[in-house]
Amino acid sequence: MANILLVDTDEVAQRAMNGIITRGDHRCATVESVSDAWSFIRQNVVVDLLITEMSLGEESGVKLVRRLKADTYLSELPIVFYAKEADRNIVKSVLELDIQNFLLKPYQEDAIYDEIRKALKTSWRQSSFAKESVICRKKGITPAQRQSQLENLRTALAEMRSSLMESSQEQSSKPIIEKMKSVSQLAVDVGAIGVLKSLKELYDMAMEAKWNDFSEKLEAVDFAAKLIGTNLDASPRVPEGFLSPEERAEESEAEARAEWISAPENGHCPLVEWKSLQRQLENLSNCPVIDSIAAAFQMSANGHPTSLSPLLDLIQKDPSLTTDLLIQSNRIKKKDDEENTADIEETRIAVNLMGERRLASLGENLITVQERLMKANPHASWPRFRLFQLGTARLARFVARYLEMSELEMAAYTGGLINDIGKLLLLHLYPHAWQAIQEYAWKTKIKLAEAEVLYLETTTNEMAAHFGQTQGLPQRFVNVMLWRDNPKLATEDQELVAIVALARDICRHNHVGFCGETSQEEAKPLESSTAWEVLRQSVFLSFDFRKFERLAKAECEQVRSQLLSQFAK
Repeated sequence: MANILLVDTDEVAQRAMNGIITRGDHRCATVESVSDAWSFIRQNVVVDLLITEMSLGEESGVKLVRRLKADTYLSELPIVFYAKEADRNIVKSVLELDIQNFLLKPYQEDAIYDEIRKALKTSWRQSSFAKESVICRKKGITPAQRQSQLENLRTALAEMRSSLMESSQEQSSKPIIEKMKSVSQLAVDVGAIGVLKSLKELYDMAMEAKWNDFSEKLEAVDFAAKLIGTNLDASPRVPEGFLSPEERAEESEAEARAEWISAPENGHCPLVEWKSLQRQLENLSNCPVIDSIAAAFQMSANGHPTSLSPLLDLIQKDPSLTTDLLIQSNRIKKKDDEENTADIEETRIAVNLMGERRLASLGENLITVQERLMKANPHASWPRFRLFQLGTARLARFVARYLEMSELEMAAYTGGLINDIGKLLLLHLYPHAWQAIQEYAWKTKIKLAEAEVLYLETTTNEMAAHFGQTQGLPQRFVNVMLWRDNPKLATEDQELVAIVALARDICRHNHVGFCGETSQEEAKPLESSTAWEVLRQSVFLSFDFRKFERLAKAECEQVRSQLLSQFAK
């Protein structure tokens, strides 16, 4: 896991970057100015990568980089520049500062993950120390003994700090030089190269009687002690500066969460009535979108894109954005063309109909939910849920193609992607409900749907269908939501429903993401599933199901290899 500091004045950019970084199981902190970035890094030595916008209001990210490159300890900190536009001369001048990379907005997930991987190959914090193996061999000591000597050096630096400050105020160089000699020897013994450089700079200032510079440089002694501390402390504690606002709010949320979790044993279920849920769903203006995804969409939509392709790509990978797009585009179509009532079912057609202006307006009016609220039992999280939805979409398209139902391929992908939006609707209406329901199903080993009915008098599947029906989602996708769990009952679009249901089963069998069902529940063999009972009627008797399963498994492996790096954990 990496700790990334983002320096950017744009709140939307901050949210977008935070979402990308946390989805990769990393941590992100944000500041808006050069001085705040400098202070943050000095306080939080564990920053692994700095990402900075070129323009920081009246300041420039270049100013921050130059200050870091001039520092004894921070000159090796990996830095990535971002800018809205690329001027060749500016790019050249920035790259000459020996940064890791220069990239253009809007953010691209793959590019950011690549930069994080580069930054983690070697730790910049180790550049201030000689290799442990070299020091141990040279000094004839064990690693444990070197660790003890590093602790002694850290203590000596802390003690030296106050005495150096006192001597500098008295403008007396002799006690400074004597104190530095003993600490310098400790630094030599443990190979603390950075400490030696710092002490040499302080020594030169004292000899030249540059007392103002000397006092300012003393903060380097504090930083050196912190740097040694990170070398000694291998504990998994989250650094204070990288605690998210949500983690800081955990205590205040505990009471509300406890009410949901304890409801079954206290006899308070259901906590919500289905009729009440129906009214709330009907009053929603949009399908809730995970906050970081919404921010990424807003960045792209508001950036006056020369092409709508990046927006389309983002939409086609997110269930909520796809749902909102289809609902809004069909409303526009019905308003503009009342006679032609055929639903728009393809996202590409919907994007072209909406256009840049309407897409930007859609982005401004999105309802958001926090992805952390999906984290529950050892398996439940937004990245894994998202991976399952994308996997279902890809496998549904694969099934339609393999069974030679080419006319259903696009609808199968979309139906697979959005079939489970009910969980996101629940997250928005009752933020702690999903965690409680998930944990109860896990603890009691019952099906997720049964736990949902206990708490809500309904399932998130029925919630999704009701929302889609009342908001104007194309009926075929509402039918998928209505009958996904038992395609045999479908009175319309039975084959499409069965394709999506089978794709879900395939993803569960091959562990592509996590749909919410407990790991204890044994999934039925694919050939005996209700989905296949429906679909087998459309294939020849000679159909080789074992071959189909092998190819479906290979498709799952390909999906995982392409998406797991983005949505893992």
